[in-house]
Amino acid sequence: MSSKDPYEALRYPQFRIFFILRSALVFAWAMQFVVIEWEVYKLTKDPLSLGLIGLMEVIPAMSLALFAGHIVDQSEKRNLLVKCILAFLVISSGLFLFTWPVVTDSLETNVLIGGIYALVFFGGIVRAFIGPTVFSLFSLIIPKKTYPNGATWSSVAWQSGAVAGPAVGGIAIGFFGVHWSMLLIVAVALVSLILLLRIPAQAILNTKKNEPIGKSLKEGIDFVFKTKEVLGAITLDMFAVLFGGAVALLPIYATDILKVGSVGFGFLRAAPAVGSFLIMMVVAYFPLNNHAGKKLLASIFGFGLCIIVFGLSEIYWISLVALFLSGVTDGISVVVRQTILQLYTPYHMRGRVSSVNSMFVGSSNELGAFESGLTAKLFGTVNAVVFGGVITLMTVVGTGALIPSLRNLDFNTFLKDKKQDNLSC
Repeated sequence: MSSKDPYEALRYPQFRIFFILRSALVFAWAMQFVVIEWEVYKLTKDPLSLGLIGLMEVIPAMSLALFAGHIVDQSEKRNLLVKCILAFLVISSGLFLFTWPVVTDSLETNVLIGGIYALVFFGGIVRAFIGPTVFSLFSLIIPKKTYPNGATWSSVAWQSGAVAGPAVGGIAIGFFGVHWSMLLIVAVALVSLILLLRIPAQAILNTKKNEPIGKSLKEGIDFVFKTKEVLGAITLDMFAVLFGGAVALLPIYATDILKVGSVGFGFLRAAPAVGSFLIMMVVAYFPLNNHAGKKLLASIFGFGLCIIVFGLSEIYWISLVALFLSGVTDGISVVVRQTILQLYTPYHMRGRVSSVNSMFVGSSNELGAFESGLTAKLFGTVNAVVFGGVITLMTVVGTGALIPSLRNLDFNTFLKDKKQDNLSC
């Protein structure tokens, strides 16, 4: 297959199933988060309560991340992902019950909030396993030479769900209410489970199945910190997400600043994902392989600028455009970062490396939500968002200066060198 084929990864039947499966699963997860954000803010009218949603998920996700990576590297990936989706179905069903008017009318607000937070906490446990499992499964269904193209389409699948989930969530809340919106989430999760069962069980490539857990975890951490390109990519993403988490405050912007209601909230929430989705489709035809490091730094710098503009705007269409462009810049960085992780990580360490990434990056979404909620409560919503954008700009400048190997990274050169070394698949 030609490396210039924009649909190279999609030529593989199992990857096509993986693409649809991932999109459906992200749709369900993203929609659920939006619906719960709306319900919690409606019940509390407190910006800190939005941050606490993220905190409830990040505590177990961070605490179990390294252990989960060890388990993933020791396990068969397809069946482990089945268990993760079944657990997600339990969570979604529980939230369906906690948003049922029969239940909400009979319980005090504090009890409802506590029940929702408890289920979100359980979701954090599931997320600790689901991220590294999906990351590891990816590498088993397509050859290594296809990873850059596969990383693009995998990111498109993620963004497809992230586009549709929030938009459908906001619209569904307006037309059907929170309770019946949760039922749709349960249905989509079931579809993702059915799709996953069409992918056969995969071989376990880890030759150190009986390795002590302490030694196993240390090996994963050491690899990340010794591989500067991976460390740089994780660092950039961590700080950009942690301090650029304006999305967590969107219910406040939609309700109190822009005054656009639940439907407007849904479009604001979806705008970054729409931008990411569109740019990823472009990237499939025009790969980012050349000068990938410089493109990564430039895209995250642009992301920070967009967050600052959004934070200062009081006009709906300007806010919408700023969020859309933040998605465009973030989409470029996502493709480059995911390709770095896929290319540089050995098969037998994918669970652990992905878990380290989840600890410092994936969990930053929730820590960023908490940071945004806390700083918004202390210093005001606008100040919190602008501060986050400024910190993002400073992080890009610092990382580019300190890690020249990341700045000068080129995927075509990397793949050529690996082919010459007989290390490619």
